[in-house]
Amino acid sequence: MKSRAAFTFVEILAALMFLAILLPAVFEGITLANRASVLAERQAAAAELAQNKLAELTLDDAWTSADPRGDFGPDWPGYRWESTQTTWDMDSMIVLTVQTFFPVQGRERSITLSTLVSSTASTLTGTSSSSTSASSASGTAKKSSK
Repeated sequence: MKSRAAFTFVEILAALMFLAILLPAVFEGITLANRASVLAERQAAAAELAQNKLAELTLDDAWTSADPRGDFGPDWPGYRWESTQTTWDMDSMIVLTVQTFFPVQGRERSITLSTLVSSTASTLTGTSSSSTSASSASGTAKKSSK
């Protein structure tokens, strides 16, 4: 009589135990990668919106009379912006900052872009950027995210 080649009950249980341990870790990795992807996508969109708003405000010195906050309309729900002006220590320049806020997984995040503008003429002289969680402080010329 020929013997049949087959898996034993113990081998099948061992394989199922291995899958029970491995699958949750794999799914957690996929979930984490998806969250990172969503954050990166929304952060890139917010940076582009902030750059466009900063360019719009510096064009023809619109920053001197424009509303200091607003949203980006129905095409960008949940995205809003605020602008601030601070004096710079040299050459009668003003630091114009635009901070864009955006939602990611129930938390509000922000990205900040700044540029120097002349208080006497509309001259764009340099830019810097940073990205932070809305509740934390942001630095300049440095990207970080929580």
